[in-house]
Amino acid sequence: QVLLVESGGGLVKPGGSLRLSCVASGFALHYYAVGWFRQAPGKERQFVAAISSSGGSTSYAAFVKGRFTISRDNVKNMMYLQMNSVKPENTVVYFCAARNFPGVKTENSDFDSWGQGTQVTVSL
Repeated sequence: QVLLVESGGGLVKPGGSLRLSCVASGFALHYYAVGWFRQAPGKERQFVAAISSSGGSTSYAAFVKGRFTISRDNVKNMMYLQMNSVKPENTVVYFCAARNFPGVKTENSDFDSWGQGTQVTVSL
């Protein structure tokens, strides 16, 4: 059974940093393209960042470029999203996703395995 579980969400002040983690089980993550998405209440899920199966290629949404960093540890079957200089509009639920594909994927429909999400709240 393919399972993705996010962790690391919580409350952070504007301008602060937070690192999200996602652990994969039931499959070998090193075959999979992975990504992070976010979703605000009442809105569609939105692409944040993605990384290829080897970790050699990445892609970022324009609104996080330069502030967020996606990474992965295929030995540990983990992926991460380092968020720096967070903004109040970053108060959303973050999801990790995976797809058996070597390259970079950036669309919701590209991914077929999803975690349950972790809440990030940016507030004073």
